[in-house]
Amino acid sequence: MSSPQRIQPLFQLDGKVALITGASKGIGEAIARGLAEFGAKVVVSSRKQQAVDAVADTFKADGLDATGFAANMGNVEQALSLVEKTVASYGGLDIVINNAATNPVFGPIQNTDERAFDKIIDVNLKGPFEMCKKAYPILKQRGGGSIINISSIGGVTPEAGIGIYSVSKAAINSLTQAMAQDWGVDNIRVNAICPGLIKTKFSEALWNNEAILNRFLQRIPLRRAGTANDIAGLAVFLASDAAAYCTGGVYMLDGGYSAT
Repeated sequence: MSSPQRIQPLFQLDGKVALITGASKGIGEAIARGLAEFGAKVVVSSRKQQAVDAVADTFKADGLDATGFAANMGNVEQALSLVEKTVASYGGLDIVINNAATNPVFGPIQNTDERAFDKIIDVNLKGPFEMCKKAYPILKQRGGGSIINISSIGGVTPEAGIGIYSVSKAAINSLTQAMAQDWGVDNIRVNAICPGLIKTKFSEALWNNEAILNRFLQRIPLRRAGTANDIAGLAVFLASDAAAYCTGGVYMLDGGYSAT
Protein backbone atom coordinates (compact mmCIF):
# COMPACT_ATOMS: atom_id res chain seq x y z
CA MET A 1 0.00 0.00 0.00
CA SER A 2 1.49 3.33 -1.08
CA SER A 3 1.98 6.11 1.44
CA PRO A 4 -0.44 9.05 1.19
CA GLN A 5 0.90 12.23 -0.36
CA ARG A 6 2.08 14.72 2.23
CA ILE A 7 0.21 18.01 2.20
CA GLN A 8 2.74 20.38 3.73
CA PRO A 9 5.26 20.29 0.84
CA LEU A 10 2.52 21.35 -1.57
CA PHE A 11 2.56 24.82 -0.01
CA GLN A 12 6.29 25.28 -0.52
CA LEU A 13 7.44 27.60 -3.31
CA ASP A 14 11.14 26.74 -3.40
CA GLY A 15 12.65 27.44 -6.80
CA LYS A 16 9.67 29.50 -7.95
CA VAL A 17 10.00 33.06 -9.24
CA ALA A 18 7.21 35.47 -8.36
CA LEU A 19 6.46 38.95 -9.68
CA ILE A 20 4.22 41.17 -7.57
CA THR A 21 3.04 44.62 -8.67
CA GLY A 22 1.94 47.31 -6.25
CA ALA A 23 4.26 45.69 -3.72
CA SER A 24 5.83 48.66 -1.95
CA LYS A 25 3.20 48.59 0.80
CA GLY A 26 -0.11 47.14 1.95
CA ILE A 27 -1.54 44.03 0.35
CA GLY A 28 1.19 43.74 -2.29
CA GLU A 29 4.02 43.88 0.23
CA ALA A 30 2.28 41.32 2.47
CA ILE A 31 1.80 38.94 -0.45
CA ALA A 32 5.41 39.35 -1.56
CA ARG A 33 6.66 38.58 1.94
CA GLY A 34 4.37 35.57 2.24
CA LEU A 35 5.59 34.10 -1.04
CA ALA A 36 9.21 34.75 -0.09
CA GLU A 37 8.77 33.13 3.32
CA PHE A 38 7.54 29.99 1.58
CA GLY A 39 10.65 29.92 -0.58
CA ALA A 40 9.93 31.97 -3.69
CA LYS A 41 12.34 34.43 -5.22
CA VAL A 42 10.29 37.62 -5.43
CA VAL A 43 10.38 40.69 -7.60
CA VAL A 44 8.63 43.55 -5.86
CA SER A 45 7.44 46.33 -8.12
CA SER A 46 5.80 49.71 -7.74
CA ARG A 47 6.13 53.10 -9.37
CA LYS A 48 9.12 54.36 -7.37
CA GLN A 49 12.48 52.60 -7.33
CA GLN A 50 13.36 53.93 -3.89
CA ALA A 51 10.20 52.39 -2.43
CA VAL A 52 10.72 48.93 -3.91
CA ASP A 53 14.39 48.96 -2.98
CA ALA A 54 13.40 49.64 0.63
CA VAL A 55 11.03 46.66 0.66
CA ALA A 56 13.54 44.37 -1.06
CA ASP A 57 16.28 45.40 1.40
CA THR A 58 13.98 44.62 4.35
CA PHE A 59 13.25 41.19 2.90
CA LYS A 60 16.92 40.49 2.31
CA ALA A 61 17.73 41.46 5.90
CA ASP A 62 15.33 38.70 6.94
CA GLY A 63 17.11 36.15 4.75
CA LEU A 64 14.61 36.28 1.89
CA ASP A 65 15.42 36.49 -1.83
CA ALA A 66 14.04 39.71 -3.28
CA THR A 67 14.72 42.27 -6.00
CA GLY A 68 12.94 45.56 -6.67
CA PHE A 69 12.08 47.01 -10.08
CA ALA A 70 10.07 50.18 -10.58
CA ALA A 71 7.25 50.15 -13.13
CA ASN A 72 4.07 52.10 -13.76
CA MET A 73 1.36 49.61 -14.72
CA GLY A 74 -0.44 52.37 -16.60
CA ASN A 75 2.46 52.37 -19.05
CA VAL A 76 2.38 49.23 -21.22
CA GLU A 77 6.06 49.46 -22.16
CA GLN A 78 7.06 49.52 -18.48
CA ALA A 79 4.72 46.62 -17.70
CA LEU A 80 6.28 44.50 -20.44
CA SER A 81 9.79 45.52 -19.42
CA LEU A 82 9.03 44.36 -15.89
CA VAL A 83 8.56 40.81 -17.13
CA GLU A 84 11.78 41.01 -19.11
CA LYS A 85 13.75 42.30 -16.11
CA THR A 86 12.36 39.53 -13.92
CA VAL A 87 13.40 36.83 -16.36
CA ALA A 88 16.81 38.43 -16.85
CA SER A 89 17.39 38.48 -13.09
CA TYR A 90 16.06 35.05 -12.12
CA GLY A 91 16.02 33.04 -15.33
CA GLY A 92 12.27 32.54 -15.49
CA LEU A 93 8.87 33.34 -14.06
CA ASP A 94 6.30 31.12 -12.36
CA ILE A 95 3.91 33.35 -10.40
CA VAL A 96 2.37 36.68 -11.41
CA ILE A 97 0.45 38.77 -8.87
CA ASN A 98 -1.41 41.74 -10.36
CA ASN A 99 -2.00 43.93 -7.32
CA ALA A 100 -1.23 47.46 -8.55
CA ALA A 101 -4.38 49.55 -8.79
CA THR A 102 -5.53 53.14 -8.75
CA ASN A 103 -8.65 55.09 -7.95
CA PRO A 104 -8.07 58.85 -8.32
CA VAL A 105 -11.69 59.80 -7.58
CA PHE A 106 -14.04 59.12 -4.68
CA GLY A 107 -17.66 60.14 -5.01
CA PRO A 108 -20.62 59.89 -7.39
CA ILE A 109 -19.88 58.25 -10.72
CA GLN A 110 -20.65 61.45 -12.64
CA ASN A 111 -17.57 63.03 -11.05
CA THR A 112 -15.27 60.65 -12.95
CA ASP A 113 -13.92 62.55 -15.97
CA GLU A 114 -12.37 60.97 -19.05
CA ARG A 115 -8.81 61.37 -17.80
CA ALA A 116 -9.60 59.60 -14.52
CA PHE A 117 -11.58 56.90 -16.35
CA ASP A 118 -8.67 56.16 -18.69
CA LYS A 119 -6.17 56.06 -15.82
CA ILE A 120 -8.29 53.59 -13.84
CA ILE A 121 -8.75 51.28 -16.84
CA ASP A 122 -5.10 51.53 -17.92
CA VAL A 123 -3.66 50.64 -14.49
CA ASN A 124 -6.32 48.24 -13.23
CA LEU A 125 -7.09 46.33 -16.43
CA LYS A 126 -4.98 47.07 -19.50
CA GLY A 127 -1.62 46.89 -17.73
CA PRO A 128 -2.31 43.52 -16.09
CA PHE A 129 -3.73 42.17 -19.37
CA GLU A 130 -0.65 43.13 -21.39
CA MET A 131 1.75 41.91 -18.70
CA CYS A 132 0.00 38.54 -18.49
CA LYS A 133 0.19 38.16 -22.27
CA LYS A 134 3.92 38.85 -22.06
CA ALA A 135 4.29 36.31 -19.25
CA TYR A 136 2.18 33.62 -20.94
CA PRO A 137 4.85 31.98 -23.16
CA ILE A 138 7.33 32.05 -20.27
CA LEU A 139 4.91 30.31 -17.90
CA LYS A 140 4.00 27.83 -20.62
CA GLN A 141 7.65 26.99 -21.25
CA ARG A 142 8.12 26.40 -17.51
CA GLY A 143 5.34 23.80 -17.57
CA GLY A 144 2.69 26.05 -16.05
CA GLY A 145 2.28 28.68 -13.40
CA SER A 146 -0.09 30.75 -11.34
CA ILE A 147 -1.57 34.17 -12.06
CA ILE A 148 -3.46 35.92 -9.27
CA ASN A 149 -5.40 39.09 -9.92
CA ILE A 150 -6.21 41.19 -6.86
CA SER A 151 -9.72 42.42 -7.52
CA SER A 152 -12.35 43.76 -5.10
CA ILE A 153 -15.79 42.99 -3.76
CA GLY A 154 -16.72 46.06 -5.79
CA GLY A 155 -16.07 43.98 -8.87
CA VAL A 156 -19.00 41.76 -7.91
CA THR A 157 -21.33 44.41 -6.47
CA PRO A 158 -20.34 48.03 -7.21
CA GLU A 159 -19.50 50.05 -4.12
CA ALA A 160 -20.79 53.60 -3.63
CA GLY A 161 -18.13 56.23 -4.21
CA ILE A 162 -15.84 54.01 -6.27
CA GLY A 163 -18.02 53.34 -9.32
CA ILE A 164 -15.51 53.14 -12.17
CA TYR A 165 -12.98 51.42 -9.94
CA SER A 166 -15.67 48.78 -9.35
CA VAL A 167 -16.23 48.55 -13.11
CA SER A 168 -12.50 47.93 -13.67
CA LYS A 169 -12.54 45.17 -11.07
CA ALA A 170 -15.60 43.53 -12.63
CA ALA A 171 -13.60 43.48 -15.85
CA ILE A 172 -10.55 41.94 -14.16
CA ASN A 173 -12.80 39.21 -12.73
CA SER A 174 -14.07 38.43 -16.22
CA LEU A 175 -10.53 38.57 -17.63
CA THR A 176 -9.44 36.12 -14.92
CA GLN A 177 -11.99 33.56 -16.06
CA ALA A 178 -11.28 34.16 -19.76
CA MET A 179 -7.55 33.54 -19.24
CA ALA A 180 -8.31 30.49 -17.09
CA GLN A 181 -10.36 29.01 -19.92
CA ASP A 182 -7.74 29.66 -22.59
CA TRP A 183 -4.60 28.85 -20.61
CA GLY A 184 -5.69 25.90 -18.50
CA VAL A 185 -4.49 23.52 -21.20
CA ASP A 186 -0.99 24.90 -20.59
CA ASN A 187 -1.30 24.29 -16.83
CA ILE A 188 -1.46 28.02 -16.18
CA ARG A 189 -3.93 28.67 -13.38
CA VAL A 190 -5.61 32.07 -13.13
CA ASN A 191 -7.59 33.18 -10.09
CA ALA A 192 -8.85 36.41 -8.57
CA ILE A 193 -9.06 37.52 -4.96
CA CYS A 194 -11.76 40.05 -4.07
CA PRO A 195 -10.85 41.79 -0.81
CA GLY A 196 -13.49 43.55 1.19
CA LEU A 197 -12.64 46.35 3.59
CA ILE A 198 -8.91 46.00 4.27
CA LYS A 199 -7.04 48.47 6.46
CA THR A 200 -4.42 49.77 4.06
CA LYS A 201 -3.43 53.23 2.84
CA PHE A 202 -5.28 52.60 -0.43
CA SER A 203 -8.66 52.20 1.30
CA GLU A 204 -8.11 54.86 3.96
CA ALA A 205 -10.99 56.98 2.62
CA LEU A 206 -13.33 54.15 3.65
CA TRP A 207 -12.06 52.99 7.05
CA ASN A 208 -10.89 56.42 8.23
CA ASN A 209 -14.45 57.75 7.95
CA GLU A 210 -16.29 56.67 11.10
CA ALA A 211 -19.73 56.68 9.49
CA ILE A 212 -18.61 54.61 6.51
CA LEU A 213 -16.59 52.24 8.71
CA ASN A 214 -19.53 51.62 11.03
CA ARG A 215 -21.79 50.94 8.06
CA PHE A 216 -19.36 48.33 6.81
CA LEU A 217 -18.85 46.75 10.22
CA GLN A 218 -22.58 46.28 10.72
CA ARG A 219 -22.63 44.12 7.59
CA ILE A 220 -19.43 42.18 8.28
CA PRO A 221 -20.19 39.02 10.29
CA LEU A 222 -16.64 38.95 11.68
CA ARG A 223 -17.14 42.56 12.85
CA ARG A 224 -13.72 43.79 11.82
CA ALA A 225 -11.87 45.15 8.87
CA GLY A 226 -9.38 42.83 7.21
CA THR A 227 -5.60 43.06 7.19
CA ALA A 228 -3.06 42.69 4.41
CA ASN A 229 -1.99 39.35 5.88
CA ASP A 230 -5.55 38.07 5.52
CA ILE A 231 -5.09 38.45 1.77
CA ALA A 232 -1.53 37.12 1.73
CA GLY A 233 -2.55 33.75 3.16
CA LEU A 234 -4.97 33.04 0.33
CA ALA A 235 -2.47 34.29 -2.24
CA VAL A 236 0.22 31.89 -0.98
CA PHE A 237 -2.26 29.01 -1.27
CA LEU A 238 -3.33 29.93 -4.81
CA ALA A 239 0.30 30.34 -5.90
CA SER A 240 1.27 26.91 -4.59
CA ASP A 241 0.72 23.34 -5.74
CA ALA A 242 -1.79 22.99 -2.91
CA ALA A 243 -4.14 24.86 -5.28
CA ALA A 244 -3.24 22.75 -8.32
CA TYR A 245 -6.92 22.20 -9.18
CA CYS A 246 -7.99 25.81 -8.62
CA THR A 247 -8.42 28.01 -11.68
CA GLY A 248 -11.01 30.50 -12.83
CA GLY A 249 -11.96 31.15 -9.22
CA VAL A 250 -13.14 34.55 -7.98
CA TYR A 251 -12.63 34.35 -4.23
CA MET A 252 -14.44 36.70 -1.87
CA LEU A 253 -12.25 37.62 1.10
CA ASP A 254 -14.38 40.06 3.04
CA GLY A 255 -15.17 38.70 6.50
CA GLY A 256 -18.55 37.51 5.25
CA TYR A 257 -19.69 40.91 3.95
CA SER A 258 -20.88 39.52 0.61
CA ALA A 259 -22.94 36.82 2.38
CA THR A 260 -25.19 39.32 4.15
